[in-house]
Amino acid sequence: MVENVVYPAYFDAERSRSEGRRVPTSLAIAEPTVDEIAKAVQQVGYDAVIEREKTYSREFEPRGAVVVQGTEDTAKNDLVQAVAAYLGVIRE
Repeated sequence: MVENVVYPAYFDAERSRSEGRRVPTSLAIAEPTVDEIAKAVQQVGYDAVIEREKTYSREFEPRGAVVVQGTEDTAKNDLVQAVAAYLGVIRE
């Protein structure tokens, strides 16, 4: 089973691309949480497991991570872009 790990920094509007943001600023949101990301992952159609103690390699504070399961046929970038689109909808 293929698993992808997704960190809140990927979607954080406060970060630059070099600091770890992977989506355009138009899709980024302020201070995303792992709970919001997990909900968006489930909306996309994958299983999500929250790991609250994980720390992104470019951060010092642990904000957690979401392990996305069952992504054999999806590129990580496509997954991140789809999750980002749902995060914007969840926040509205």
